[in-house]
Amino acid sequence: MLDYQKVLKEGPRRRAGMIVVLAVSLSSAFGQNGPPSDLPKMIVAPQEPSQSTQSAPLTLTLKDALEQAQKNDPQFLSAVSSARLAQEDRVQARAALLPSLDLRSEYLNSQGNGVNPESRFVTNDGIHVYREWGVAHQDLSATTLTKTAYHLAGAEEAVARAKAEVARRGLMVTVTKAYYALLNAQHKYATAQQALDQSKRFLDITQKLEGGGEVAHSDVVKSELQYITQEQAFREAQLVMQGARLDLAVLLFRDFNQSFQIVDDLGLTPALPSFQEVETMGERESPDLRAAMQAVRAADLDVKVAHQAFLPTLTLDLVYGIEANSIALRSIYTAAPDLGSAKRLGYFLTASLNFPVWDWGARKSRLRQSEIKREQANVELSAAQRQLVKNLHAAYEEAQAAREQVDLLRHSSDLASESLRLNTLRYQAGEATVLDVVDAQTTLTETRNAFNDSEIRYRLAIANLQAITGNF
Repeated sequence: MLDYQKVLKEGPRRRAGMIVVLAVSLSSAFGQNGPPSDLPKMIVAPQEPSQSTQSAPLTLTLKDALEQAQKNDPQFLSAVSSARLAQEDRVQARAALLPSLDLRSEYLNSQGNGVNPESRFVTNDGIHVYREWGVAHQDLSATTLTKTAYHLAGAEEAVARAKAEVARRGLMVTVTKAYYALLNAQHKYATAQQALDQSKRFLDITQKLEGGGEVAHSDVVKSELQYITQEQAFREAQLVMQGARLDLAVLLFRDFNQSFQIVDDLGLTPALPSFQEVETMGERESPDLRAAMQAVRAADLDVKVAHQAFLPTLTLDLVYGIEANSIALRSIYTAAPDLGSAKRLGYFLTASLNFPVWDWGARKSRLRQSEIKREQANVELSAAQRQLVKNLHAAYEEAQAAREQVDLLRHSSDLASESLRLNTLRYQAGEATVLDVVDAQTTLTETRNAFNDSEIRYRLAIANLQAITGNF
């Protein structure tokens, strides 16, 4: 392990409370051959001073980060709430198909007629009437008998669930970008540490050679300028890493917690399947396409409901209970007490058949509305199908290009590391110039950063592809 304490104590890196927060294994970042031997094994990142009683930082994998973000993202939670509301709408639509049962307790205090104990109202046989009823109500219509409204609610629930899945996958891409942006920033921070250490060692070499009269002072000046450049690059890498951490913290924590570590899982990136497999998964698993198809189904059912509104409806009300001058199973009629007591518990059925005749064109307007919505839903389905094909091709080609770039830049990084080693040896032997070494240092930093970028690019390309196809 390289000693960076001397470097970290200089200039802007003199800060209290600098602790090691993440041990980054760069073996996965530089392939199976492992990183160059001089690459640091640990990233030292500045953190806020911590107390001895403070708990250890939370360690998060990408899966943990996704689960954490789903608890806090308002857009995703709104989509989930919409799906839950749609589910309750389907429950209510199913309940509307079944009879309803109510209990009713009434007391009718009517004005007498002044002649006998009867009420002035024909429907009441006395001035005191009690009703204790159980009422079963049922509406029978074409919509009820065919369960069209229930199927419509089910289709709308499917649309809402598909949109919630769209929101979930969109959040997955957002979190993945932020997660790997921080990981990439940490890798570049480590590379900047490495480059700064190399430039410091080379500055020491030139100063020693100048002291021995082997090189001119201009070599020392050039190496010192290179050291200053790498120091500035180190500061910028540190700033970028801190910004990336803040961006991820906003997505993950409601209390804006920055005390967390992330796991380097670039070596666990899934392999890219064939395009035929991707195309099949996209057609089967795409939430955008599923939402568009369910929207068309819902629009068709909505048109059917609008047509059925022109048909007659039947309403049934079955009442079972007591309507008497007293609350009893048997009692004497107030109007005819000489007849003795009679049974009071019984039932009656009311059936109402309603024929729609005239409503000033409201039903026809409703039908036209539903037909317009159906046309639009079919247009959106066609557009979703075309967009799916386009997105599949674009995402797959991006993933292919990124995968090829990873292999190419890994080899370039290895070559640049070897070039720096050889040029340093040649310079010490007097066979190379200071410009050769400085150029090799710059090339190594650039190729390593480019290699890190290519790995992140491939991981994000896979995430974008999985947003269409689902996990593979």
